[in-house]
Amino acid sequence: MPKILEIVKATKAELIRGNIDLEFSDICIDTRKLKKGEIFLAIKGNRFDGHDFIKEAKDKGASALIVEKLPKIIPDITLLKVNDTVKALTDIAKYQRNKFPIPLIAITGSNGKTTTKEMLAYLLSLKYKVLKNEGTQNNQIGLSLTLLKLDKSYDIAVVELGTNHFGEIGYLTEISSPQIGVVLNIGPAHLEFFKALDGVYNEKISLIKSLSFPFIGILNSDDPFLRDALNNHIKDKFLISFGIKHKADFQADNLKWERQRVSFVINQNKFYLNTLGFFNVYNALAAITVCRLFGFSYRDLILRVKNFKFPSQRLEIKNIKGITFIDDTYNSNPVSLNEALKVLGRLNIKGRKIAVIGDMLELGKNTDEFHYKASIHISRLCDIIIGVGKFFGKMDKTISSFYLKGKLIFTCNTAKEAKDILIKKVKPSKGDLILIKGSRLMYMEEVFK
Repeated sequence: MPKILEIVKATKAELIRGNIDLEFSDICIDTRKLKKGEIFLAIKGNRFDGHDFIKEAKDKGASALIVEKLPKIIPDITLLKVNDTVKALTDIAKYQRNKFPIPLIAITGSNGKTTTKEMLAYLLSLKYKVLKNEGTQNNQIGLSLTLLKLDKSYDIAVVELGTNHFGEIGYLTEISSPQIGVVLNIGPAHLEFFKALDGVYNEKISLIKSLSFPFIGILNSDDPFLRDALNNHIKDKFLISFGIKHKADFQADNLKWERQRVSFVINQNKFYLNTLGFFNVYNALAAITVCRLFGFSYRDLILRVKNFKFPSQRLEIKNIKGITFIDDTYNSNPVSLNEALKVLGRLNIKGRKIAVIGDMLELGKNTDEFHYKASIHISRLCDIIIGVGKFFGKMDKTISSFYLKGKLIFTCNTAKEAKDILIKKVKPSKGDLILIKGSRLMYMEEVFK
C-alpha cells in the first residue's frame, strides 16, 4: 500500500499534522463514494467545493485529508496542504504512472473515442489484464483517477483523452506517458474554442508529437488532416495507418450491412460488428491495428470483435411499448449527426421516420450554418420532426417551406417538451422508427423517461 510520504514527494505538500508513514488504500474526491481508509482530496468544482465536506469525510473514516485551504478547526486526522488540489491529483497520478511503466495506449479524436477505447480494452483483455477509463472520464480529473488505480496486477492501460481547449491533450499526455497514440479523426467539434479544423488538428496531433518510446502513432488515412500527417511524417515517430477509402497498412474493404450488423474484410479476414453504423468500422480498425502490434491473430480478433457490445446511447436500438427507437443521445456534432441520419435513411420500415433532434453545441461562428444544413437533411428524410433548442427549435422558421411540404414539424426548447409532443404523435401500431439525438447538455435521454 502507498504511504503519505509518496504524496508529499509527488506534490510537495506540506504536512500540517499526522504521520508521514501512514498507509492508505486509495484517493477519493467524492464523499458519497468514500470508503474507510481512503484519503479525501478536496477539489473545488463548478457546483461543489470539496472543502465543505471535510467533516463528512472524517466521519466516514477517511485516513487523511488533502486540502488547499485549511479548515477553521483542524480535525484530528492526518492533514496535507497543497496550493492546488486538482494539480495535486494530477501530480499523484503522474507519480503512480511512473511507478508502473506498463504499455499505455492513448486514444483521441473528434468522434469515437469511447467506443474505440472500450473495444480495444475488450479485445486486449483476451490475453491481458487491462486498465481503462470508466465511461467518458477523459479529462484531467477522470484520467488521473484512472491512473491512480494502477498497480502491479495490470499488464496494459487503455485511456481516452478528451479536450475542448488548446493544450489539454499535451497536458494529459504528460500525465499518462503513452507509448502508443491513436488519432481517429479530425472533425467540427468544440469549434467555439478551436475556431477551425486546423485548430482541432493541432490539438489532437499533439498526442503523437508527445509520445514516449517506442513512439508509435496510429492514424486514420481517410481523414485529410491525418493523411497529410502520414505523408509528411512526424519527426522521430513510427506511424501506422488504418482506413477504408485510401491505401493503409490496415485497410478494410467489402463493407456490407447484414441483418442490422456491419461486415467488413481485412486481408481476406471477414469481421462482423453489432452496430448499425458503417463509421464504426474505423473504430474497429484502430482497435484491431493495436492488437496486431501485440501479436493477436486475426482468428482471435474475429471472434472477439463479433461479440463486442457497443456502449449505450450510441445508435442503440430500443423497443419500448411496441415502438422502435434509435438512441443516439450520448452527444452530437455535425459528423455524428450525419452518420446517424445515414443509418435512419438505410432502414426500411412500414411506418414513419421520426427525428427528435436537439441542438449541437460548441460549434462557434459556424453554428447557424451547421444547423441549417442538418435541418435540410433531416427534412428530406423524416415524416415527423421535433426540433429542440435554440437552433433546431426554430427549424420551421430557418429553412424554406419547400423542404417541409408534407411534413409534420414541431419545435420546442427542452427534451421534456419534446417528449410530451412525441407521446401525442406516435402510435405502436404504425411501426414508426424514431431517432433521438442531441448534444450532451441538451439531455435528450430525458425523452425516454
